[in-house]
Amino acid sequence: QVQLVESGGGLVQAGDSLRLSCVASGGAFSSYAMGWFRQAPEKEREFVAATSRSGGGRDYADSVKGRFTIYRDNDKNTVYLQMNSLKLEDTAVYYCAAATWYGPVIRSYEYNYWGQGTQVTVSS
Repeated sequence: QVQLVESGGGLVQAGDSLRLSCVASGGAFSSYAMGWFRQAPEKEREFVAATSRSGGGRDYADSVKGRFTIYRDNDKNTVYLQMNSLKLEDTAVYYCAAATWYGPVIRSYEYNYWGQGTQVTVSS
């Protein structure tokens, strides 16, 4: 059983940057593709970014391409989401997830484990 704990969320202004972290425990971290999803109020959870087991493969939602970067440190059992040039519409709860695929995986139903989420609020 893999446990995922996100951190790094907060309240920022539009144009600012944030880095989210997700630490995994209870499993072989390098055996999982990792992803980030988000859910805004009254909206469905949506894909943000994903990385393969090795970190060499990455995929992004069109809405964050060029602004967000996903990367992982398998020695630290951690996946990160660097978010730059934040916009109001990036406001959401951000979740990390682990999938037993080589990856990257963009479909939420293919993920086996989920974190509790961290709130990101972007103000004008």
